[in-house]
Amino acid sequence: LGMNHSSVSISEFVLNCEINSQQKSYTTPILTMVYLATLLGNFLVIVVIKINRHLQTPMYICIAILAIIDLLNSTNITPTIIAVLQDVSTVQHGLCLLQTILVLYLEAVESLLLALMACDRYVAVVHPLRYPSLITNKTVLCMILILNIITAIFIFPYMVFVAEFSFCNTNVLNYCFCDYVSMVKIACNQDPKYLNIFVPTTIVFGACPFALILVSYFRIADAALKISSAEGKNKVFNTLTTHLLVVGLFNVPILTSYALTGMGVKLSTEAYSTMIIVGNIVPPMLNPIIYSFRNKKIKGSIQKLFKGTKTHLEM
Repeated sequence: LGMNHSSVSISEFVLNCEINSQQKSYTTPILTMVYLATLLGNFLVIVVIKINRHLQTPMYICIAILAIIDLLNSTNITPTIIAVLQDVSTVQHGLCLLQTILVLYLEAVESLLLALMACDRYVAVVHPLRYPSLITNKTVLCMILILNIITAIFIFPYMVFVAEFSFCNTNVLNYCFCDYVSMVKIACNQDPKYLNIFVPTTIVFGACPFALILVSYFRIADAALKISSAEGKNKVFNTLTTHLLVVGLFNVPILTSYALTGMGVKLSTEAYSTMIIVGNIVPPMLNPIIYSFRNKKIKGSIQKLFKGTKTHLEM
């Protein structure tokens, strides 16, 4: 880039996604299909909950908010990765910083929301008689607002740090989308605080919510064992295992990568990329299937929606 290097590094970043040409040929169509499935699944969930008043209860409000977060997170990341795989690798400086902050923000909110959903299920199963008075729509909406405020407070230092970064040697990010750790690696002004912040963030938004989810599910499983009918037990355990699978797919890779980075462990670009991409791309596609489409009320509402659309078209 010669003499213009510093000005180019300020105006745009070049994303260098380390995937070989053979992998690229099948990664792009797979990612495109995953993204379209994520859009369709989550959009359907939001529409069905919005138009069906019977579904506007605390649990379904949480499911709708989860679908909104998943839509935003997928749209923030996946099109960029697809574009980079198609060799459209430059991203404007401002857009890159926005993507970086959005990734952190949406991951943190989703982690807290999954913990809130686990607590909702815990109260519903373990304290069914107190559930209507304890968990109301107003309570859930207030909790969601609080989750967003907590996240915004924690993400603020990242916004300050990102604004502090200066890039003088290179503007190439060795990553598939704009990522905080990749920026730290190429910034000229290295400071331990830039990565040390991952430790408290991982505890507040990773370890604590994950522990709360596990405790809630353990208590639910314990309560399920006391259910006399085998069908009732199977239903609860089936739900628990699928929920844990999705929560694990989201939490474990992201938690591990951020915790190790925060503790100063140097991960290979490939290992770090895989963990962050799996944690951000797979759960948004699976969440509608796990939390919604297996639910009789939502399934019935979707069928009604399509029958109504079909009837309307025939008229």
